[in-house]
Amino acid sequence: MVFCDYPIIRNENKLPLFLLNMGQQRCQDHIVRPNGYPYHQILYCTKGSGTLVLDGNKIPIPPYTAICMPAHYPHEYYAEEEIWDIHWVVPAGFAINELLASFALEKPQVFELENITILENIFRKMHEAIRADSVFGNYKASGYLYDFLIEFYRIISFGGAYASPNPALTRAVDYINLNYTSPISLEELCAVSGVSKQYLCLLFRKILACRPVEYIAKRRIQAAKEMLTETNKTIEDISFETGFCSESYFCKLFKRYEGITPTAFRNAK
Repeated sequence: MVFCDYPIIRNENKLPLFLLNMGQQRCQDHIVRPNGYPYHQILYCTKGSGTLVLDGNKIPIPPYTAICMPAHYPHEYYAEEEIWDIHWVVPAGFAINELLASFALEKPQVFELENITILENIFRKMHEAIRADSVFGNYKASGYLYDFLIEFYRIISFGGAYASPNPALTRAVDYINLNYTSPISLEELCAVSGVSKQYLCLLFRKILACRPVEYIAKRRIQAAKEMLTETNKTIEDISFETGFCSESYFCKLFKRYEGITPTAFRNAK
């Protein structure tokens, strides 16, 4: 299949995210952009091979390789074979810069993709939505776009689309879920997970974006929110039943992570 979708943009441009254009080329033309492209792009190869020229360096782009190219960044790419199947997606919207920054995708990067089955499925849904409905199709496609970006981030962060979480991290998280009402030390988590403190902290930062102690606190607050919503227990009782050492410390962390006090949270339910 070869296509280029350039939907007519109407009120979609008021959305946090919307699809500006997308497409697929069976043999990608030689593209030279000394001033870059005006918008962010995500491209990935499914067949054949090509070359990306970036900052004077030639980077091979074989099958199952993706390129994240920020707006206005000079680049060049071309096919090395008769077939170089390239898919591209161009997202836009007032939230796109913040979203890509949260994924650490502000700079041009190349990624190996172990499994693109889910990504391809979402890509097809975006295309079909645009072609099937000329009035609201791009609104539907923009909804799929968010799924596409999340799946892309999942693949580049954790491997294949069906990759299981790291077993050491899984053991640590399972232990926290079972024991969060009691004191939990980093030494305990290391013993359960079978890895060093440094590696365990690295896993938490890379995959869960927090330190182990922060994850424990957030798990306790998650349980506390349920109790605040579903019971009439006092704030003091809830703080101790969810594993906090004192009511004041519980209230301090609750305000830090939730932006309001436990009492305000209860009253807002």
